[in-house]
Amino acid sequence: MQHQLKATPSTVHWGHYDASLEPVLRVNPGDTIKIETLSLPKGPDTDFTSLGISPQEIPLEFIRVLEEAKDKGPGPHSLTGPIYVEGAKHQDVLEVEMLEINPRLSFGHTVFRPGAGTIPDRFPYTKTKLIRINMDERTAELPGGARAPLKPFFGSIGVAPPPTTGRISSTPPGSYGGNMDNKELTQGSKVYIPVHAEGALLPLGDGHALQGDGEVCGTAVETSLIGTIRLQLRKDMQLKWPMAETPTHIITMGFRKDLDEATRIALHNTIDYLTDIQGMTEDDAYMLSSIAVDFHVTQTVNGVKGIHGLLPKTIIQQNPKA
Repeated sequence: MQHQLKATPSTVHWGHYDASLEPVLRVNPGDTIKIETLSLPKGPDTDFTSLGISPQEIPLEFIRVLEEAKDKGPGPHSLTGPIYVEGAKHQDVLEVEMLEINPRLSFGHTVFRPGAGTIPDRFPYTKTKLIRINMDERTAELPGGARAPLKPFFGSIGVAPPPTTGRISSTPPGSYGGNMDNKELTQGSKVYIPVHAEGALLPLGDGHALQGDGEVCGTAVETSLIGTIRLQLRKDMQLKWPMAETPTHIITMGFRKDLDEATRIALHNTIDYLTDIQGMTEDDAYMLSSIAVDFHVTQTVNGVKGIHGLLPKTIIQQNPKA
C-alpha cells in the first residue's frame, strides 16, 4: 500500500525522539510512504527576504509549521512522523529502503554558530549562506562559487528510543539511529535500525542536499526534501547498532563522544557482521577489516561523533562461506 505524509503542523514535531509520541501514520510492513521534510534557515521570526529568499518560494504549509510549532526541543531538528509499523516489537530490525529522494525547494542553506562546529574558537560568530539549487540540473551553487551535483539524503533516520529513556534530543545519534548524518544513506540505500519500542515509531528529517564526511562546520546544505521509502520488518536480523547497505557496500556504524571509541564500535560491528552473517572466523574478520574496509569520519559535530565502515560487496561475494 502507498501512503503520503506531508510536513504540516500536525505531522511535524521538533527536536526530539520519544516513545510516547503519538504516531501520525500507521503502516504495514512492505508499505511505501512518500514523505516530506522541512528545513528552513531559522524560526518564524526570520526575515527570509534578507537572505535572498522571496516569500513565494516558501510553501504556506511550511510557514504554518514554523508559526504553530510549540513543543520544541531540546534539539533543533524538525522531524516528520513518527510512523507506526504494525507488528514491530522490541529486538526486531526495521529496514528503511530509500527508493527516491529529491529536493522540495530550489534553495538550501549552510550555517555555523558560536560554540558549535569542529573549530568554534576560530569562528565565534554566526554566518548563514543561502545555497541555490538548480532543480533541472540537480546541482548546488557552493560557497566560493563552484557547483556540485546533488546527493540528497535524510540526516535523521531513527526510531523511538527505549520507553524508559523518555524524551531525548534530536542532536546526537545512538543505537536508535537518529541524527546519523551519513551521506551514504541516499537513494538506493537500505538502513537497518534495531527497534526499541512497539511500532518502531520512525520519523525522518534534517534533509541534506549535499554533505562532506565530517560535516565540520555543523551543517550540510540543509534543505527540505521529499522522498519515497519502503518499510520492512526484519525479524531474521539482530542488531545492537544501526547498519546499512548501498548497491556497492555494506556499512557499519559507531557513535561515541570519543572518536577512537566510535571507531572501535564500528569495527566491532564490522567483525560481528563478518562472523555472524558471512561465517568468517574472528581472526579473519579482524584482518579483513584492516585490509578491505574503509573507516570514514561520518560527522564530528553532533555531541557524539560518528564513524562508518565501508565494506565492498565484491569482497564478501567472493567468500566461499557466504
